[in-house]
Amino acid sequence: MRLKPYARSLVLGAAALGLGAAASAADARWPDLPVGVKSGVAARVGDTVYVGLGSAGAEFYSLDLADPAKGWVRRADFIGPATSGAAAAASNGTIYVFSGNGKPTADAASPIIFDTVYAYDTAADAWSPVDTRTPVGLSGAKALPLADGRIAIIGGYNKELFDKYLADVAATPKDKDPEGFATLVSGYMSMLPRAYRWNAEVLAYDPAANAWGKLGDNPFLPNCDSAIAPMGENAFLVVSGEIKPGLRTPNVKEVAFEGAAARWTQVADLPPLAEGEPQEGVAGAYAGTVGGTVLVAGGANFPGARANSEAGKWFAHEGLAKTWRDEIYAFDGNAWKTVGALPRGLAYGASFSTPDGVLVVGGEDSEGHPRSEVFALRWDGSAVSVED
Repeated sequence: MRLKPYARSLVLGAAALGLGAAASAADARWPDLPVGVKSGVAARVGDTVYVGLGSAGAEFYSLDLADPAKGWVRRADFIGPATSGAAAAASNGTIYVFSGNGKPTADAASPIIFDTVYAYDTAADAWSPVDTRTPVGLSGAKALPLADGRIAIIGGYNKELFDKYLADVAATPKDKDPEGFATLVSGYMSMLPRAYRWNAEVLAYDPAANAWGKLGDNPFLPNCDSAIAPMGENAFLVVSGEIKPGLRTPNVKEVAFEGAAARWTQVADLPPLAEGEPQEGVAGAYAGTVGGTVLVAGGANFPGARANSEAGKWFAHEGLAKTWRDEIYAFDGNAWKTVGALPRGLAYGASFSTPDGVLVVGGEDSEGHPRSEVFALRWDGSAVSVED
């Protein structure tokens, strides 16, 4: 595979390299979000990026990349039930939000995976429900904008199994029936990856026709919460992600779209962390393309889960501590290497490719708190610096 150069080359100036820790908020180029956002949605229309929902509830914000000093602007609130883990992408100036998970009503006994679609008109600053339903559960899926206006969607939890599991958990009180609760959780978490029936089809939604189609099957295990980096028109790098709850993969694939078909190619895995320490893979990482190089940063995993699965223990993360990673990796089209670290371990935020670098927006920290920080990862061809 050969990387396609980004549309505009990254220009690095000495004054633009990472600001010192003592820089004041007034000196920061990239304004922080008004609220912390994790497990939300993100999309881009022209030079404007949009972030919200998830831990921010109905709140939705935009930032003009051409004039970030104006700060984040609050947009119209989302009109559907609060949703986390939804897939989102823009088509012809409208942002579409697919699925996600949450309680359908305030008094619902347990969350479900939604099969709804909502549209946000960026010009009118208005949300509306779309008269369609997702063919399958798409919480944890990724939506990929195509040049012809269609939106391709990969991955996604199985709605039937996930809804039943959460309903059973809600109906089994852990304090009154600890043995039954443990049996329920262990039974669900011990299944093989294929048994979760995650979405293995590549779906295509055509907003102009309000119609769904298929672009073939994913030949690999479907991933949820993978990182996505653009690789030129109609091509994307799908980096790591879960292959079942608690278990990640270090595998990386490229998916390219040609007409009615998706073409998949496996590329190099994420690199080992250190000698003797295998790469677990990550979920919820940040990714973007800078001058022909792909940067991937952060994410979360359970160290030891991969070894457990290889030993046949499929409740792979049982008893393991979840970690929020700070590693930054660079991919030149042939191999990955570790090139730096985030200021702290982060996952489940938003990221955007820009001429200035990869913009990192919000996310979740090691205490599970939503973050509001915004910063750029600058790449000089060999190392990364952080620009606030």
